[in-house]
Amino acid sequence: MNKKRLLIFGIGLAIAFGFVSYLRKDTPKLHHVTGQTMGSIWYNVKYVGAEVDGLDQEIAEELVAFNQSLSTYIPSSEISRLNKSGSLTFESDYFFPVLQKSKEIYRNTDGTFDPSIGPLVQAWGFGPDKKIPTLDSLKVDSLKSIIGFDQVIFDEDGVSVPENFQIDFSAIAKGYAVDVIGELLESKNIARYLVEIGGEVRCRGENDEDKPWSLGIEDPTTTPNEQRLMAIVRLKDLSLATSGNYRNYYEQNGEIYAHIIDPRTGYTAKHNLLSASVFAPDCMTADAYATAFMVLGLDYSREIIKVRDLDAILIYRSNNGIESFVSEGIQPFLEMNMASGN
Repeated sequence: MNKKRLLIFGIGLAIAFGFVSYLRKDTPKLHHVTGQTMGSIWYNVKYVGAEVDGLDQEIAEELVAFNQSLSTYIPSSEISRLNKSGSLTFESDYFFPVLQKSKEIYRNTDGTFDPSIGPLVQAWGFGPDKKIPTLDSLKVDSLKSIIGFDQVIFDEDGVSVPENFQIDFSAIAKGYAVDVIGELLESKNIARYLVEIGGEVRCRGENDEDKPWSLGIEDPTTTPNEQRLMAIVRLKDLSLATSGNYRNYYEQNGEIYAHIIDPRTGYTAKHNLLSASVFAPDCMTADAYATAFMVLGLDYSREIIKVRDLDAILIYRSNNGIESFVSEGIQPFLEMNMASGN
């Protein structure tokens, strides 16, 4: 090969390498942002595309502002001040939407999703103080008299509650925070992402392999050290939230007390439903319904799933062992590690 041909060959090779490098540079990449919020809860944000400078800081700041509005663990938060004074003029954009959604789900579940259940949550030892309670029926009945979300009055400017009311959004806050971060990403023109906070998830678009995002649903019968998956679901443009009694509970005098409180009775919910995983376009809706289903139990939850056009996986204990109900809409995207039925 003479020098001229060698030169042409070398230039062509350089152009080819440059073109490949250009394609690689232009190929969407997966980026990962992680941190902690709401005390010790981890968040994970994955997005596909060009890296956004400073996004990790913006996410952290957004979550700090979110908690400063809605966390009952922060004495100076908006919700803490509402619970102390009985009224609040909104200072942030977070409060009004969660009140609207809570009212919607409260009505759709016959009052079983009720953020005014704060006094009962605290009394049963699942509030900020985490004191193991000593309750009798008289105390429970007394606390029931100061709950009921239908008594919460609000508009776009502010909210007021009756005397001694305590609002607690812990059953919807993680899902709502997921949506808030998802909307932050969309404001940055990020269309392909996954946001996860404490197990609640929102997905948009496809992952970096141009496939739906794969998510695991935990087996509620395992111990925290085992953490075995009961199902894998592949989602695109959906949110997922799971609620269950299998992690947050305590035992006293041989009795198990779970963190899901039934506002109708004032006691912890007791039935054969072990966990509820709900799918909805937004994570706040999924989170609220998942909590409500853990109050309602299997049969009534299935009725609401049908009426409200929701998708869900309900894992329950029967005489035959551990079984599951999987709604029709989610079945094509689900791989179960156990027998399931409808």
